Amino acid sequence: MMNIEAFEQLPLLGILRGIESKHVEPIAIAVAKTGLPALEITMNTPNAPALIKEMKYYSRGKFSVGAGTVLTFRDLDAAVAAGASFIVMPSLQLEVIRICVSQKIPVFPGAFTPTEIYKAWEMGATMVKVFPSSIVGPSYFGEIKGPFNSIKLLACGGITKQTISDFFTKGADAAAFGASIFKKEWIDTENYDAIGNEISGLIHAYNAIEKDL
Repeated sequence: MMNIEAFEQLPLLGILRGIESKHVEPIAIAVAKTGLPALEITMNTPNAPALIKEMKYYSRGKFSVGAGTVLTFRDLDAAVAAGASFIVMPSLQLEVIRICVSQKIPVFPGAFTPTEIYKAWEMGATMVKVFPSSIVGPSYFGEIKGPFNSIKLLACGGITKQTISDFFTKGADAAAFGASIFKKEWIDTENYDAIGNEISGLIHAYNAIEKDL
């Protein structure tokens, strides 16, 4: 299962969508060098289960590999069978949450409104993914943490080196990033060093604010 302790120490999650098998090993190597603790491959990526299995192999235990965009029981079964160590959703799929909680699989359901966020947490979410965070911005996290100060929130959308400090100081407990760092043009041109450098830059930006959290 996901190394929750490592994730809480460095609460950053990478999101991969639309990659091919040939990209898996070099991306895994680049990610492992940065110390990023967790990476998901979305289930709407062609051949996602096979890619998750490959990524888990090439991660060499250096980071947790999970499945994102899990919307159905079929997605969940395929992801778990492939070895996904955590589950991420863009929305509130109640039955999927129940199964994950019952099987002690870390689960990050997507929610947006206060009602959805509270419901997800009440059901046993590891963290609640506030998506899309870019629409509401960092201040929304401060508002949500007013009545729900014990709920752990994962910001997803709009996370950059420039914005990460605001998200965390306003109340985010973790942050997820995708195409802003795993840029299609870099993957297509096999510029994996650029991806690694961007991840390292984001980690550096987080570490710069950690002491103030």
